[in-house]
Amino acid sequence: MAGPIPELEERATRCARRLCEADRVLLASHIDADGLTSAAIAAQALERAAISFETVFEKQLDEDAIADIAATDYDTVLFTDFGSGQLDIIGDREDAGDFTPVIADHHQPADRETEYHLNPLLFGIDGASELSGAGASYVLARALAEESDQSVAADGGAVTVDSGTPARADNRDLAALAVVGAVGDMQASGGELRGANEQIVAEGVEAGVIETGKDLALYGKQTRPLPKLLEYATDVRIPGISNDEAGALQFLEELDLELQREEDGEWRRWADLSNEEKRTVASALVKRAVSRGVPAKKIESLVGTAYVLCEEPVGTELRDASEFSTLLNATARYERADVGLGVCLGDREGALEQARTLLRNHRRNLSEGIDLVTREGVTHEDNVQWFHAGDRIRETIVGIVAGMAMGNEGISRSKPIVAFAQKNDEAVKVSARGTHSLVRKGLDLSVVMGEASRAVDGDGGGHDVAAGATVPIGREEEFVEMADEIVGEQLS
Repeated sequence: MAGPIPELEERATRCARRLCEADRVLLASHIDADGLTSAAIAAQALERAAISFETVFEKQLDEDAIADIAATDYDTVLFTDFGSGQLDIIGDREDAGDFTPVIADHHQPADRETEYHLNPLLFGIDGASELSGAGASYVLARALAEESDQSVAADGGAVTVDSGTPARADNRDLAALAVVGAVGDMQASGGELRGANEQIVAEGVEAGVIETGKDLALYGKQTRPLPKLLEYATDVRIPGISNDEAGALQFLEELDLELQREEDGEWRRWADLSNEEKRTVASALVKRAVSRGVPAKKIESLVGTAYVLCEEPVGTELRDASEFSTLLNATARYERADVGLGVCLGDREGALEQARTLLRNHRRNLSEGIDLVTREGVTHEDNVQWFHAGDRIRETIVGIVAGMAMGNEGISRSKPIVAFAQKNDEAVKVSARGTHSLVRKGLDLSVVMGEASRAVDGDGGGHDVAAGATVPIGREEEFVEMADEIVGEQLS
């Protein structure tokens, strides 16, 4: 196998061979953008390998969810974008003969071993910044293409699967979804994907499904009208433009460009501009930032690497990896993982329209959540800050809200933020978000969430920059006290 990540090649091959031996497979995956793309990559790879499978999604892979999986009559279960952190529970089920697990994940593994476990952390690759769950699934898909007996031309030509989409003999076309998953998992720190992710990007470019290049690092370049693109671009706050509708309009009107469509007078989008027009806008934006005293380091971050899915139509959410991932986040977090999976698998009619409706609802909920947190404020401890949303913010999006609220008035970016939301009558969902700057100083929220939750009879884990947990109702303040102490130790 000439796989994209040499360090994972042997393990990926072993996992692929086990899947090829199965009569059928239960594919279980997480519900965020990384989980949905992981499932879509695995689903297409299994289908192309003529392996029968069924797909299920879980918000959280806890003991009850694993028990439900064990109760099915599947002898082989493929876990994507989760499973490593729950390996102790999964291992007990494996020992009992309930099923054989195959795991393609990137989260911190539990202290347990299993034979078919594909995780970059086991091979010295950072799962928080260098390879996502979708990336692990892609590595497995590439190995599965090698190991399976596919009906392809001897010269490696394309065949067609039931969905009607072209299938490549080596599954390299699935790199596009792997990039969407990595971007959705916040791995494009510093404006670009790094490490093992870069090797997947290179394969996508070679396969003709990804284009890369330097561009403005603003969300919405494909779909937002230019004034809204600039008004809502708040990662780098430019006085007189960011969060200023009139200011953004005035800024654009002062440029000597045709920025509105002749046929209907509507504003053009960034994707509609020529390269020369883009340079004009970008140059004026930088000059404005300099004149308003924006720090040089912030100005530099206005430009990053764009990841374009070149087989998707210009001007749609699917063309840009960041917008695609946001669209996916708006599906399964509202109990419609089937819609997100359908979009990933190529449904450009019913599923895409449903996803767009869910996205509009998602944006409204995020905006209301951010307003709530900013208005009511957070409680500051020595080393963390926190808020409790109760049932006013959905537990599936409270972590996104927390991360987006950082930097707003009264909400610091120099401390990790911990957010609580009601999960059910007995438990509370906890989400924690940090910054890559804090991680470089020693922050590891995976450890914080894991240790603090278990100290109050809960459980948790995740990544260094973003993690989550579930704790019993009434134990939140104990949890915060423990989390504050651990973060203090990490950053001392």
